[in-house]
Amino acid sequence: MQLYNTLSAEERAIMIDDAGKQRLTLSFYAYAKIQDPQKFRNDLFIAWNALDALGRIYVAHEGINAQMSVPAENFEAFRETLEAYDFMKGIRLNVAVEQDDHSFLKLTIKVRHKIVADGLNDDTFDVTNIGVHLKAKEFNEILDDPNTIVVDFRNHYESEVGHFKGAITPDVETFRESLPIINEQLKDHKDDKNLVMYCTGGIRCEKASAYFKHQGFKNVYQLEGGIINYAKQLKEEGLESKFIGKNFVFDNRLGERITDDIISQCHQCGKPCDNHTNCENDGCHLLFIQCDDCKAAMENCCSTECLEIIHMPLVDQVRLRTGKQVGNKVFRKGKSENLKFKHSGELPETALATAQKPADIRQKIKVKKVLLGKAEHYYVKAQVGQFTIENQELNSGDKILISGPTTGDQEMVLNRIIVNGTETQSAKIGDKVTFEVPFRIRLSDKLYKIVN
Repeated sequence: MQLYNTLSAEERAIMIDDAGKQRLTLSFYAYAKIQDPQKFRNDLFIAWNALDALGRIYVAHEGINAQMSVPAENFEAFRETLEAYDFMKGIRLNVAVEQDDHSFLKLTIKVRHKIVADGLNDDTFDVTNIGVHLKAKEFNEILDDPNTIVVDFRNHYESEVGHFKGAITPDVETFRESLPIINEQLKDHKDDKNLVMYCTGGIRCEKASAYFKHQGFKNVYQLEGGIINYAKQLKEEGLESKFIGKNFVFDNRLGERITDDIISQCHQCGKPCDNHTNCENDGCHLLFIQCDDCKAAMENCCSTECLEIIHMPLVDQVRLRTGKQVGNKVFRKGKSENLKFKHSGELPETALATAQKPADIRQKIKVKKVLLGKAEHYYVKAQVGQFTIENQELNSGDKILISGPTTGDQEMVLNRIIVNGTETQSAKIGDKVTFEVPFRIRLSDKLYKIVN
């Protein structure tokens, strides 16, 4: 019984491109009492893996929180897997405004203590006593009420590229930070103001609205389905958007455009820009805004220090990041003194520029590569890896990529190869190849040739 991924993200991306079929990016959540989250997780993995559904999902005793990519042709079958559970019958699926077949490249379902890290003790208040849900039209109307205070319950890197006009945008890195800050800031308006809140898909507000009602706020409202559902209703009903800019999303797209207004700047040069980048340095991965010119000049790096590091020998890069808690595919949400044009806290509502039609909403150009083979062994003392060639030829001087779930993506140029025990210049299908690798490889690693 398969309960884990057998393909790397790179292999999955190739399969998706080769299939040439549309995929839908969507999200949903549900609070419910789940007795056995581990069994629930395993059952979902089996059902969704069979449908080629991918994504990042958290399950806990309190419910489920999911962001996913599903083949369009399997959409109804996927919905049926949800309908099998009473608490997900008729569940709202927030379908993304902008689609990208590569939004998710693995199916990751994790059992957590909570489906959103809110830092709250749920036993101290009624989590079901939530605020009034507002649809887009109702939300627009209440924003026009002078007695309304609207609060963005997302983080600084999300609100910087897009937010509702007039919203309070806390300068925080996590949801749990915002709750006490907002409670203190609005403590004198518990009776006389409408407390209206919003987030990306609605899940953060579901808990926050109950928390603030418990804190004594009388008139609590929340945007139903979050910004994603708001944007959908704008199109369906022809409504005015009171949201300005881009909606940050937690997948490979890193954003979907709601309006053509660009309200943020490249963190490096100050040019109007709202495209996020993960720093290329595997020991950093800082999330920041970077324009195309700086992306080319800085090679996806956030600083000259990181730019120097990515050009170091791989063995030195590995040594520098040893012990750092930065995953190869996980962005770091902090700030840096190197980024002179980073804004947070009170944010502008005036557009700095108008967005052009995007050519590619992914954060960086894909590396063109061809799968050659797989890892067979790693000789630790000699720092030598052995691979079996299963496709095409490998030659001395080729630029290669070694990729795996633990190893990550490591590029290097082959200066010397041993083929079937003899030093030579090329290897063909069926050959055993060994060469120096300055980092540990695993049997799950794949070997690619970079062709661009």
